[in-house]
Amino acid sequence: MKRIGAHVSAAGGVQNTPLNAHKIGANAFGLFTKNQRQWKAAPLKTESIEGFKENCQRLDYSADYILPHASYLINLGNPRKDGLEKSRNALLDEAMRCEQLGIKMLNVHPGAHLKKISISECLSLIADSINQIIDQTKDVIIVIENTAGQGSSVGHSFEQLAEIIRQVSDKKRMGVCIDTCHAFAAGYDLTTESGYRKSFREFEETVGYSFLRGMHLNDSKKALGSRVDRHEKIGEGLMGLKAFEFIVNDPHFDEIPMILETPDRENWAKEIKFLYEMIS
Repeated sequence: MKRIGAHVSAAGGVQNTPLNAHKIGANAFGLFTKNQRQWKAAPLKTESIEGFKENCQRLDYSADYILPHASYLINLGNPRKDGLEKSRNALLDEAMRCEQLGIKMLNVHPGAHLKKISISECLSLIADSINQIIDQTKDVIIVIENTAGQGSSVGHSFEQLAEIIRQVSDKKRMGVCIDTCHAFAAGYDLTTESGYRKSFREFEETVGYSFLRGMHLNDSKKALGSRVDRHEKIGEGLMGLKAFEFIVNDPHFDEIPMILETPDRENWAKEIKFLYEMIS
């Protein structure tokens, strides 16, 4: 079964996210557990934690289909000591928030070398950062998201994702999220059947489906291989509908959260419905 949803608002408290997901017909959802554009936030209130759990249970949202996104400020491969320490502390805080809420996974962009260190050094720093977070938490799975390769960001190739995983000690606590827009912008052509099969065969051989914990469903405003991260509404970008038809009919993506991050939140209910209608 496909579990399609969107990254919903946490305005008024995280307890409102299951309600917001339910309103748009989602059976999976993403959220921010804190303000994504600030390094620090007040601790979660007891009533927010209890309300989140109660609403998830009442609306039948299993933790298997909830994929929160960590702050965009975090750079786990930051070559600058102060920036790296802030990033690690921020991710640790978010991982602990997930555990408070009973959430099993936490999605994060891997990081960027800022043109100060090599790609391989950056990948090792990221893996070391993840190892530290895992050592300080109980069971939350750190899910690294593929990037478009914009600027000095790493993680745009399946090989780079696999290298990070290789250097993480506890691989049961590691996962990957594939963002369709990022993959397309990084050069993986998902728009034709041959390109789609080639791309995901490479993913299977390099990373492995056992590490796939979620997907972000986004069309792309920019061209194949552009290395520019610009999301577009499903079917209105340069990827077109065929790519998403392949995805929603692929059994490899059953029972994982598939989260829309498309630009118009008012259109999410329509997009979710449309994606389900594409399933043959």
